[in-house]
Amino acid sequence: MRLAPRNRVTGGRRKRNRTPVGSTRSGTALKLAAQSLSRSDSALGACYRRLKARVGAQKATTAVARKIAIAYYRLLRYGILYQDPGANAYDERFKEQKLRWLTKQAAKLGLTLTADSVQNRLSQPAFS
Repeated sequence: MRLAPRNRVTGGRRKRNRTPVGSTRSGTALKLAAQSLSRSDSALGACYRRLKARVGAQKATTAVARKIAIAYYRLLRYGILYQDPGANAYDERFKEQKLRWLTKQAAKLGLTLTADSVQNRLSQPAFS
């Protein structure tokens, strides 16, 4: 479906890993479904918006289309239904991951984070 990057390895070194150019009908349909998630209140919609801000709309569309394809494959192959936790749950999980990462970085620098200082930083806007 041309949604996953190639993994060209020669001599143990990765040479190229871009997503192939071209389109298939199924890939196009999944990309259209991914674009329609831009305003949805779902975890996939939140993922799309976060990726779009970071890497751009085209790459975000391809990435979320691949996530949809994986969920569809798991449904067909194993019968596992996709249960959407919602955008709020996705955002909370992302904040927890960011907090763990910040704590590790502070420890590497010999600093400690307290819950109060972290909570104040997360609630304040980045630019005022």
